[in-house]
Amino acid sequence: MRDAILFKSYRNTKALLVAMMILTMGFTLFVSFGAGKLMHFDVGLNQLAGLFLFGIGMVLAGACTVSTWVKTGEGNVGAAWALLFTFIGMFLFSLIWSVNYWPPAASSMTGAANLEALQLGFANAATLQQRFGIPAVFFGMIQTAVLYLIYRAIRRREQAREASRDTRAVRSTEVVDAAKAA
Repeated sequence: MRDAILFKSYRNTKALLVAMMILTMGFTLFVSFGAGKLMHFDVGLNQLAGLFLFGIGMVLAGACTVSTWVKTGEGNVGAAWALLFTFIGMFLFSLIWSVNYWPPAASSMTGAANLEALQLGFANAATLQQRFGIPAVFFGMIQTAVLYLIYRAIRRREQAREASRDTRAVRSTEVVDAAKAA
């Protein structure tokens, strides 16, 4: 996504979209017809807040945690600071973490809304399948279709850009030929 935003290059974005389409269909086919036992997690506002804070940290560090390790190894001082404070943050969080939080307390396992924990209940393909009686692969097909539409929009934009570039090249060749003929 970084290359798409900064450099207007969608090569990696297209590959990521194709991988997401393949994995989405594979996973939802497995959920619908496989024999595996899925893990269920509560998804709520706490995850949104955590993801938002992690995203801010990634922007400030200029990389995600793995890339920060690599940049630190390359001698990037800013990445070394980011890595140091990642460890400090993990240590401080471990001081407030309690056995009461994991596994989730029984009150959060009832399936009812738990506003104290800012949980919104289950939100995954297996639960949608159980709740509506529609196979999870149906929801996977919807997600795959949306991903394909994004992929197709990127491809069309690239093709239009290539056609515009080709048209300009032909016009400049015609101008040069006309100048030589005159």
